[in-house]
Amino acid sequence: MSESVPGEAFVPNPSTGFSADTVSAADLIRESVRTLAAVGAPSPVADARTLVGLVLGLTPTQLLTAGNPTGPQLRRVRELVSRRAAGVPLQHLTREAWFRTVRLTVGPGVFVPRPETEVMTGWALARLAELPAPATVVELCAGSGAISLALVTEAPEHHYYAVEKSPTAYAYAATNLAGTGVDLREGDMADAFADLTGRVDLVVVNPPYIPLTAYEQVAEEVRRHEPELALFSGDDGLDATRQVARIGQRLLRPGGRICSEHAEVQGESAPAIFVAAGYDQVRDHPDLTRRPRFVTARRPGPAGA
Repeated sequence: MSESVPGEAFVPNPSTGFSADTVSAADLIRESVRTLAAVGAPSPVADARTLVGLVLGLTPTQLLTAGNPTGPQLRRVRELVSRRAAGVPLQHLTREAWFRTVRLTVGPGVFVPRPETEVMTGWALARLAELPAPATVVELCAGSGAISLALVTEAPEHHYYAVEKSPTAYAYAATNLAGTGVDLREGDMADAFADLTGRVDLVVVNPPYIPLTAYEQVAEEVRRHEPELALFSGDDGLDATRQVARIGQRLLRPGGRICSEHAEVQGESAPAIFVAAGYDQVRDHPDLTRRPRFVTARRPGPAGA
């Protein structure tokens, strides 16, 4: 589907000399790659192809044989490429993100899910496969609802609950989880799910975990466009993790399990929180790059008690 942009008649880009009648989709991709590469964008080719395909309404394969874009399409692509070059996340421009097997609606005000979290979600799915259905699963700090949507899509036989504090992020989660049966609630995780106390089989959470002391070390693109509520958590980055450990002890049934993501530098400090909170079988796990990424633990007691 093409997108029109109001304005004057098409004017050729001086850097290319192309006119509206001569520029092809391939030319536009090459121009976009040069623009993005010039500012050090991490994936200029993939971003350029994505943005050109978005405006032209074409798949990557269709782009190979695409005809010439219209003048309004050229202007729209160049506008989006300019915004991407200025640091706007690609997902904020496309308004979508993929997580495992699911597509999510995302945008300003909600954390864009990362591939690292897919590994923890895979661990959760493996644990659910060991439990009799229907198990009760809670996601804290749900954000866009990525984890819950992946879980309910891949293991629909269980009962799912999720909570998100930010009204903006909650709205995205509500869109993404509509029609799935996930019980999504808006509010603070600290006092959420009083009706599930001692009944939950699995708690999954990707909490904020960046230390405030590391603020300047966070990429400018992330600081400018991702919600602070989803990023930072006290001077050591572990305030939310401490709260998660307490909430898990309240929600989990004996033998129930919890998994919580953390920063790569917290491979020892995050597990220590769960040990101190009285969990057993505390383990840390790496992400796809073999960096420490999430901790798992069990509430002591016989399963199903």
